[in-house]
Amino acid sequence: MNDFQPVQTTVPFDVPIAAYIHIPFCRRRCFYCDFPISVVGDKPPTGEAFGAIAEYLPNLCTEIRSTPPQGQVLQTVFFGGGTPSLLTAAQLRQILETLQDHLGIAADAEISMEIDPGTFTLAQLKGYRAAGINRVSLGAQAFQANILQACGRTHCPEDILAAVDLIHQVNLPNYSLDLISGLPHLTMNHWQDSLEKAIALSPTHLSVYDLTLEPGTSFDRWFQPGADPLPSEAATADMYRVAQQTLTAAGYEHYEISNYAQPGHACRHNQVYWENRSYYGFGMAAASYIAGQRFTRPRKRREYFEWVKELQDRGMGAIACPPVTLEERLLDTLMLGLRLSQGLHLETLTQTFGTTVISQVLETLQPYIQKGWVAPPSQHSPRLKLQDPEGFLFSNVILSTLFSESATA
Repeated sequence: MNDFQPVQTTVPFDVPIAAYIHIPFCRRRCFYCDFPISVVGDKPPTGEAFGAIAEYLPNLCTEIRSTPPQGQVLQTVFFGGGTPSLLTAAQLRQILETLQDHLGIAADAEISMEIDPGTFTLAQLKGYRAAGINRVSLGAQAFQANILQACGRTHCPEDILAAVDLIHQVNLPNYSLDLISGLPHLTMNHWQDSLEKAIALSPTHLSVYDLTLEPGTSFDRWFQPGADPLPSEAATADMYRVAQQTLTAAGYEHYEISNYAQPGHACRHNQVYWENRSYYGFGMAAASYIAGQRFTRPRKRREYFEWVKELQDRGMGAIACPPVTLEERLLDTLMLGLRLSQGLHLETLTQTFGTTVISQVLETLQPYIQKGWVAPPSQHSPRLKLQDPEGFLFSNVILSTLFSESATA
């Protein structure tokens, strides 16, 4: 029995109820990372002494105050990065107070924060908790020292255990732990060991990602896909299957392609994305989806500061972006919704996009239904969804076909 439930709200899909806050600072850049960040070095330990962070926060808060509220308080807030745990508790509180004053935050909102082992103290975590954080996502990635070192991570396995101990000490009710498969030198034995050690720590949520060689990263320059020291494509596919078997056997629900949760602990914020709802984005390179328009801020700090000044001077009229077309909305809905184990309800799809369009989608998916990758909709289960694990594993193939057929229609 799958206890996963979608976000329960009567708010229309085009009214934002979530806010993503980008904190673009890290001590170092991991070798696989292509995120828009600034490297601030190993010392000092917290954001109060980092001049770049102190300069960034007023611009971030100005952007928030310059964004017109859309009439609904926030149900979720997510601090991502970068490494948000480089912020002091006072800096985090400043951002949350700005959000509360300008947009409002529901009393029962999920307020999440990405944190990295070795980047925070017990006092910091207590301060985050007091400021309103009720969920953290810990970037463990692996439990083998040599693999962490090969990735350019700044922590060791002992730091992961110490970080979890601090999380327990402050009684955080909900925490997630991240792992990455397909890393250099990672064997199946390593992977199984990491899964078992993660389960032993009893996080309420686990995210399991596969390494992608992003253009411009160190890994992209050093390695070829499937060649040593990277695991082969077949090996990483087996790692995906082993993760699914191991985590579901341990009581975690595989509610999204890369995410597992104990019952009742699916990430509410990310569900907003997967259900193709509207959301605010704030900060350098953050993306927003508001009133049928998607737009992304500049990826460099100085350009972002100039963008904020123009926003402050001219308002949202300074942002020029075309509205999302109905076809784009369909493809976004399929791409995001099929990531979820519950998939998409056919009646809702038909009401939104029309019988002819959805009939074409079902016809395109017939080969994958026959392969057992897509669950055939029925009267008993009138939903369009991918089979776990094979449909999830080959989701890129399925989605590529849908996009290709749409382009030639």
